[in-house]
Amino acid sequence: MVQPFPSGVRVEGVETGGVTIHTRVGGTGPAVVMLHGFADTGDMWAPLAAALVGQRTVVVPDLRGMGLSSHPAGGYDKKTQAQDIARVLDKLGIDKAALVTHDIGNMVGYAFAAQFPARVTRWAAMDAPLPGIGPWDEILKSPMLWHFNFRGPDMERLVAGRERIYLDRFWNELSANPKAIDEATRDHYAALYARPGAMHSAFEQFAAFAQDAADNTAFAAKGKLAMPVLAIGADKSFGTVQAEVLRIVAGDVVGQTIANSGHWLMEEQPAATVAALTAFLG
Repeated sequence: MVQPFPSGVRVEGVETGGVTIHTRVGGTGPAVVMLHGFADTGDMWAPLAAALVGQRTVVVPDLRGMGLSSHPAGGYDKKTQAQDIARVLDKLGIDKAALVTHDIGNMVGYAFAAQFPARVTRWAAMDAPLPGIGPWDEILKSPMLWHFNFRGPDMERLVAGRERIYLDRFWNELSANPKAIDEATRDHYAALYARPGAMHSAFEQFAAFAQDAADNTAFAAKGKLAMPVLAIGADKSFGTVQAEVLRIVAGDVVGQTIANSGHWLMEEQPAATVAALTAFLG
């Protein structure tokens, strides 16, 4: 089941220029920002927050249009969403932070690090590609990723009221062991994605990939990121490709593979994943 955040972690609705970003904040010490992806929300990071909150300030937003954040009409390109995160940190009075990201969170994380490199102390990125970078065009051809181009009003009608069925496909097909994502976890996220506007916003995250690819190509052309990067791949998912992709955009990359896991690292192998992340964050 989805673990609650530790006591002392408060929730703030941070206004960032027409968008309200639902943000969990707590702890003391150097800041760590955790960015989720599709089929999750910031709730996925509770085990990591529990491990860090004694010596870190944890900042865990829901991306725009996701979870309990608001649903603006646009701005689902990752460059804009990275600016959401910068404004959240500004409002919280945080200058610099480490980044921990997964899935679409990786894409927002790269856009953040590329636009605000002085604000990122280190970055751990987990199990997802970056639009426009490295083997992106080949990745797009994978039958497993048909959902990248599944969107539009008719698709939204197909999914409406069937969010759990749609999300089960991701948890079942992209995991090493579907039983690791239990019924309570599935029900928790399905209810969040069944909220008005939530699936539309989720589809918009994918619809922005072409713009993200153009933006990332421009970011990469300016040079490699300098901060230390940990590239975590799941052995039954992106594996060592995660580090290969990140080495194209960053100069100081260490790769690590988590055993016996599919894409859903925090749900499938939470102990090993949290151990890898806490070791890297120091």
